Amino acid sequence: MRIQGLQRLTLLDFPERTACTVFTAGCNFRCPFCHNASLVVDIPKDAELSEEEFFAFLGKRKGILDGVCISGGEPLLQPDIENFMRKIKDMGFAIKLDTNGSSPDKLIYLVEQGLVDYVAMDIKNCPESYGITAGVEVLDIEAIKKCVSYLKEGHVPYEFRTTVVKNYHFKENFELIGKWLQGTEKYYLQNFVDSGDLIGKKTRGCSEEEMKEFLAVVQKYIPSAKLRGM
Repeated sequence: MRIQGLQRLTLLDFPERTACTVFTAGCNFRCPFCHNASLVVDIPKDAELSEEEFFAFLGKRKGILDGVCISGGEPLLQPDIENFMRKIKDMGFAIKLDTNGSSPDKLIYLVEQGLVDYVAMDIKNCPESYGITAGVEVLDIEAIKKCVSYLKEGHVPYEFRTTVVKNYHFKENFELIGKWLQGTEKYYLQNFVDSGDLIGKKTRGCSEEEMKEFLAVVQKYIPSAKLRGM
């Protein structure tokens, strides 16, 4: 596993869990608004955390933490993700997986193996605008759709979320997203915030009024949709 970072405590990322977050290196997307550019491009080798160090940390947190969030980058690109998850589960921790949804077969396998307790999938945009928003010229949108369909079937607790960027998201996009995700229970819109560690240089967030307008569009199809972080 290429572990590039560790947040030792989060009370927000894993619903109803006290958790840590481990960040994996590498991603097959190049979203211009990605706030973890150092995990995606020009990845510094000297910043990596060994598995031994991570599991030593986790061993000391038994009874304090009850969950581990695995984020990135894109964790499902890691060839040894299954073994990594098994070790975490064997220690008695629940696992939340953050994913871009580009590897549905691997996701389905890991869920069916009982290695995932919660999934948070990023919805970059409506299918028609997915490639440009994800920053890749060739995108298998059918893989994304397969992942969405599988999660909507309710095999594992999950949420969908969209980071809203002024350059890429408009009312018509959310009309299409709402129709696509209709039937899901948890969908969040979160405004883009410049982390200072971006892939693109010309991205900006939306006003509170714009965010509320987008939410109103989505709520026609997903009444439970909410704004996050506002």
